[in-house]
Amino acid sequence: MSAKASLSFGELIRGTRNVAARELGAYFDSPIAYVYVIAFAVLANAIFMNDFFLAGRVEMRGYFDRMPLLFAVFLPAVTMRLWAEERKQRTIELLLTLPILPLQAILGKYLASIGLLTLFLLTSLPIVIMLATLGTPDYGLIVSGYMGVMGLGAVFLALGMFLSSLSGDQIIAFVTTTVLSFVLVLTGDDRVVAVVDGLAPALAAGTFLRESISVMPHFEAFVAGTVELSALVYFAGMSAVFLWLNSIVLERNRG
Repeated sequence: MSAKASLSFGELIRGTRNVAARELGAYFDSPIAYVYVIAFAVLANAIFMNDFFLAGRVEMRGYFDRMPLLFAVFLPAVTMRLWAEERKQRTIELLLTLPILPLQAILGKYLASIGLLTLFLLTSLPIVIMLATLGTPDYGLIVSGYMGVMGLGAVFLALGMFLSSLSGDQIIAFVTTTVLSFVLVLTGDDRVVAVVDGLAPALAAGTFLRESISVMPHFEAFVAGTVELSALVYFAGMSAVFLWLNSIVLERNRG
């Protein structure tokens, strides 16, 4: 058994942490992360405040409902550089020859992107404080909503990493991830489902896509305050599949 194959759990964690720190540093060494966070915060909070003053309800549903479409644009911008830039600058070969496993590289980059996602969501804390000041919001709904948002984001980030590993061009990685993210969202829209079902009623393809592929039924369950095991399995399973596909691409690159 090789030295890499016999890494202990502690060594696995240290390698993963080192890669995560490297990627987070790369984000914040340039204006990229600051621009993403500020743009996301301004747009998401402005949309919520507009809905809040129109509806007048002390709840965050309006904020969570906008996350699928916002994430479909912002999160591909986070992941597009993770592997595509390594390919373009030809540093992926160097990374894969370092004394780390591909698993450590993948998990490290993934954790770094999750860290940036968490920072995105932290910008919504003023909303929570405002609601607590104005009334008594349902904190259970808020917590389950954040859980749904994190699960949704985890899937989009894993998808984006996989597609970034296939391309040496960040723009291609961004566009393909954005398109597929919108597919995962729109296949859960009742209007889209009705149109697709209407094309071939016997197949009920729209209903199949919503129930089997789309992120929306699982995300909406969390936003409604229902923490379902099937939704947790979906988010974890989809993320794991995309990360596994990412590992296959890396192994081929090493070969």
